[in-house]
Amino acid sequence: MDTRRRVPRTDAVLADSRLVEAAGRLGRGIVKAAVNRAQERARAGEIPAEDVVDAAVAELPATAATLRPVINATGVLLHTNLGRAPLSEAARVALAEAAGCTDVEFDLETGGRGRRGRGTLAALAAACPAAEAVHVVNNNAAALVLVATALAQGREIVISRGEMVEIGDGFRLPELLASTGARLREVGTTNRTTAADYAEAVGPDTGFVLKVHPSNFRIEGFTAEAPVRSLTGLGVPVVADIGSGLLAPEPLLPAEPDAATALTEGADLVTASGDKLLGGPQAGLLLGRSALVERLRRHPLARALRVDKLTLAALEASLRGPEPPAVRALHADPVIVRERAGLLAKELTGHDARVVDSVARVGGGGAPGVELPSAAVSLPGDCAVPLRHAGIVGRVEDGRVLLDLRAVPTELDPADLAARVRDVLGER
Repeated sequence: MDTRRRVPRTDAVLADSRLVEAAGRLGRGIVKAAVNRAQERARAGEIPAEDVVDAAVAELPATAATLRPVINATGVLLHTNLGRAPLSEAARVALAEAAGCTDVEFDLETGGRGRRGRGTLAALAAACPAAEAVHVVNNNAAALVLVATALAQGREIVISRGEMVEIGDGFRLPELLASTGARLREVGTTNRTTAADYAEAVGPDTGFVLKVHPSNFRIEGFTAEAPVRSLTGLGVPVVADIGSGLLAPEPLLPAEPDAATALTEGADLVTASGDKLLGGPQAGLLLGRSALVERLRRHPLARALRVDKLTLAALEASLRGPEPPAVRALHADPVIVRERAGLLAKELTGHDARVVDSVARVGGGGAPGVELPSAAVSLPGDCAVPLRHAGIVGRVEDGRVLLDLRAVPTELDPADLAARVRDVLGER
């Protein structure tokens, strides 16, 4: 008898109670696809026909989305490819609550329309009192596009040659700004730009002066740059793109610009990211003078760049709630990090696991050159691929894979992480 005839029919498999439940949770299409793959495996002789249902159940995804959660053991706190800042528990709860109907643009007192995201805007304003007004768009690039369109379309933006950065994945700041219809007036040189260079370039056709923190690289040696406070008397708005999203000075990162300082020194507008050192969701933050922020808020483009209720909820909870994971990782005690690495290595003695000193970094285009002392568990290099397949992402150095513990959530017990690693690599 042809064994393929023994493979159960699709409707019979889908009638299994476990798959019926999964169809209600994941959707019939995803479940049926898993069933079809299991049937093909049975027809190919890879599994017995009677195991089709179990095989289909085993390969069902946890959610209906293809994004997979991973453990960031790279030592890069804000890894862009891994989604930058992980959200706090408070932000996750707020996000889940906002998934249904909310009062995002509704006043429960009057029954009429309410100010969109008013709670989030109030939280952002409270977190940066130096700002007269605030606004939120969907990322920092969008914030710059909105500023350039509203203030300099058909006019000039004065910017230092040393600040014409590429912001990732081939996107270059000059091209981004030029796409708005603004013209770039470059001043100074790659390594040295003075306040006089800006002053000589400002004229009747200037929309604003832009200061960009070159957050993903640094220039050393014979250098000079004009601070914000030296540009405030030029008669045009000064816009500071601070990059990494610090709202206040951070003692561990003294060279990293922050919104409060830039505004205090005279910047009219500050743009920043919400998913970097602030530790929240992807968002573009606009902080500054009331008249300018209101002008941006009322610009037609602002509608296309606005954030949704989920972002508003997660951002507000990140601002009002406990320290986000990225902030905790930045301030992690290296001694405790090493202790956790030791506990992990102890559980993996059969896998040639060694505790080694490591250097972590901020990442996400923040604090270039800053090294954060850390500790990692070193494993043989051939472990990297199976660990990645299981969602445990380390970094490879000198033929070994390092699992750096600085950015791994403290809620994840080393023994539990070790159990996951052993599940992947097997017991030895």
